[in-house]
Amino acid sequence: MSFLQEVGQWFLNPAHWQGTGGILNRLQEHVVMSLAATVTATLIGLPIGLALGHWGKGGGLAINVANVGRAIPSFAILVIAVQVVGIGATPAFLALVALAIPPIVTNSFVGMRDIDPELRDAARGLGMREKAVLLKVELPNAMPVVMAGIRTSGVQVVATATLAALVGWGGLGRYIVDGLANRDFVQVFAGAILVAVLSGLAENGLAALQKVLTPAGLRLRDQPLKSAAIRRGAPQAEPAS
Repeated sequence: MSFLQEVGQWFLNPAHWQGTGGILNRLQEHVVMSLAATVTATLIGLPIGLALGHWGKGGGLAINVANVGRAIPSFAILVIAVQVVGIGATPAFLALVALAIPPIVTNSFVGMRDIDPELRDAARGLGMREKAVLLKVELPNAMPVVMAGIRTSGVQVVATATLAALVGWGGLGRYIVDGLANRDFVQVFAGAILVAVLSGLAENGLAALQKVLTPAGLRLRDQPLKSAAIRRGAPQAEPAS
């Protein structure tokens, strides 16, 4: 029996789908942890990025701080958190939130900063208050870039949540960590497949959410540009001989 056949048999084994160590339970743990970390990071990073982009102040500092956050490995944050709060879900959660915040802050700021100033001036000229300008004019126009940051963070969190298994938490990372400890490489490979599939689903799901939240006017505006780009890049048909 080949290695891939053994992996297939591992997935077909009913025992691997049941109980606290089964695929369904581990998948639920992984999704809950990833979703909680992404939502928390959004609640922290999104207001900061939107506010800095709206007022146009402190953006350089925010981006530099976000870049520093990206440069720090999640494993290092995980080790520090373990020393502070001990093992379990908390250090993994803190590491994932810290990983997810920088792209959200950066994209939110950039999306707000790149809005045409004439849109703001027109809104203020119509008597809109600053809150209305932010929520009804700036945020809808910045939404594609903002959602791109959340989408990046969400996928990174799903992929990195496997580290939670190193500090005694569950999730799909348990298959990889336990498999390596027991030299069960079939289980390791199966765990890696599950993480990859879940990351792909997260990418597609957040892409669909990004499309839904993007105002229809922006989607219609971008469609002719994409069509023109496709036409320009299309090879010319050769004349018939």
